[in-house]
Amino acid sequence: MLQCNMNVSSLSLQNGLEDILGDLRFARRKGDLGRLALLAYCEVRRWARQAEAQELAQHSSALVNNFPHASRDDFLAGMDELIAELEHVRCIVASTPNNRFPEEVR
Repeated sequence: MLQCNMNVSSLSLQNGLEDILGDLRFARRKGDLGRLALLAYCEVRRWARQAEAQELAQHSSALVNNFPHASRDDFLAGMDELIAELEHVRCIVASTPNNRFPEEVR
């Protein structure tokens, strides 16, 4: 049961972030480059814009738009950085009172 004092939009953003991270981890583990590119460009960028995290939105967009990458490993290293950045955001949000999105995420 949810606490009544939780902001619905913050909870929705937090759940969306959890879903995206799960999808990214799975695609990364499988080495599915197409799925990783789709998630980074469409899902992460959309989520970041909703969370008003413009730098994260630009990072995810640049990861896909600034191609061709030097190698497959170069692209995967960029995806690993993006996943780590999203995990950091998740940790920040989870540690804040009432699961609010602090300014440092934005």
